[in-house]
Amino acid sequence: MTEGAQTRPLRVLIVRVGAMGDVLHGLPAVAAVRERMPGCFIGWAVEPRWSSLLAVPESMPVVDRVHMVATREWMKRPFSVATLQNILALRRELRAEQYDVCVDIQGLIRSSVIGWMAGPTRFVGSPNPREAQARWLYREQVTVHSPHVIDKACELVGAGIGQVLRPVRPELPVDAAAEAWCDRRLPELGVGDCGFVLLSPAAGWGAKTWPAERWQLLARQLAAKGYTVLVNAGGPADRAVAAAATGDGPGCLVECGIADLIALTRRAKLVVGGDTGPMHLAAALGRPAVALYGPTHPGRTGPYFPGATVKVLRHGSSTLHHGRHSEPEAGLAQITEEEVFDAAVKLLREVKENG
Repeated sequence: MTEGAQTRPLRVLIVRVGAMGDVLHGLPAVAAVRERMPGCFIGWAVEPRWSSLLAVPESMPVVDRVHMVATREWMKRPFSVATLQNILALRRELRAEQYDVCVDIQGLIRSSVIGWMAGPTRFVGSPNPREAQARWLYREQVTVHSPHVIDKACELVGAGIGQVLRPVRPELPVDAAAEAWCDRRLPELGVGDCGFVLLSPAAGWGAKTWPAERWQLLARQLAAKGYTVLVNAGGPADRAVAAAATGDGPGCLVECGIADLIALTRRAKLVVGGDTGPMHLAAALGRPAVALYGPTHPGRTGPYFPGATVKVLRHGSSTLHHGRHSEPEAGLAQITEEEVFDAAVKLLREVKENG
């Protein structure tokens, strides 16, 4: 299907409700649609807490409409009248947009149900989604061959609109209030002319989390180099990990929302983190970053964005698994703070030399 074959611009719905890294991984495909078909109307169904990655009141650089999908709240009260009313209201909202194509790039049962609720003319998904039952609702199943999730999204979305897509670095929203908060907060945190390095120690589950004492040692080394070290506190579930990584070292724990984190990351000299949303945010924004990988493979979920300047560290003994273990994966634990510090200093030097 092409835009020229229609009497009105093509209307496309993307379903990827979360989480942070998943939404960011879907953005290069949608940015490619916007570049290839600027008149296309693009909607996105997403959890409210991740919506700032797509749109704020002053800025919607990639999408035209954001549909708030409060699945976390629905699961807390699945049989309440309020939940039923919310779901029915979402269904009316989605159908009112009269989407020609819906592409489920998440591949979960809940994302396929949301796409089905929209009533699109065509509903596209993978024959091998993350949850097998999701494919029962797809009208078209598209086999994808790329190893990386960003390229997979390009294949799926491209099939939906009848175009061959290559990833395009997305423009993220600019929130005026968050920018003002950041400009005010950084001097309060003692950030000087040398700038700051942002550490994001939390990483979803324990196996992906570098040991807390290593973060503290790394912060001391960076501070000795003249950088202010800020530590992203993350969400409520991440606070304990971030606090342990800060310890009694020189790092300053920073609590902020998603829009604030975008503004903060834009200003960072360097970001260090694991396979986690804030690391993918740094890559999407083109900020220099050092990524620490263990049980997940960078060839599938690495910080791979057009124009990204990222050094990935992964020990040769690391093995692939998605077990929600509390302790760091054995290979990840083999990465030393000296290795990370050396990679950080080298990357900062390269960025400075390249202007």
